[in-house]
Amino acid sequence: MSAEFAYQHKDNRKYEIIDGITYMMARPTADHMTVEGNILNVFKNYLKGKCCRTFNEIDVFFSEKDNFIPDVIIVCKPEIIKKRGIFGTPDLIVEIASPSTSRKDRMEKFKAYEKYGVKEYWIVSPEEKRVEVYLLEDGKLILDDVYAVIPDYEYKEMSEKDKALVKFEIKVSFYDDLYVKLEDIFEYIE
Repeated sequence: MSAEFAYQHKDNRKYEIIDGITYMMARPTADHMTVEGNILNVFKNYLKGKCCRTFNEIDVFFSEKDNFIPDVIIVCKPEIIKKRGIFGTPDLIVEIASPSTSRKDRMEKFKAYEKYGVKEYWIVSPEEKRVEVYLLEDGKLILDDVYAVIPDYEYKEMSEKDKALVKFEIKVSFYDDLYVKLEDIFEYIE
């Protein structure tokens, strides 16, 4: 597999290659970078001393036609970690959606991540303070749950039955004790 970096040094812009088509990536907002850093910190703290590793904005080479730069990933197969990037399928991928990337995250990237067997895929929306979690089942990424920060005033108005359904943390599927609190993901996001 030839390893063309998604990041093009000559013009200092980032590109991803999806099914052989090159897409320019938008520059991230402060909220995007805050959420990315928050998730990365939770993963790094938990994974310290474990075999899995977390990365952000690293080249992931699935094939000659598919080269992505996900926002945050977890890799549990050390043999796919190379100096130039990840050569294979991460176990978990987090994409932080914006109005300009939301469609691609839910369409082209979703299909590719499913095709290559990503075990868990998160689509995070800083604007809505929402996380969609998809899990791989029988070769298909299936929506497991949608997690959202509910404003205090809205939570107070909910019935006890509805309050009991609210989840305040996300359990990572391949670790028994890795829970990520929504308040940690969206810390500093107004």
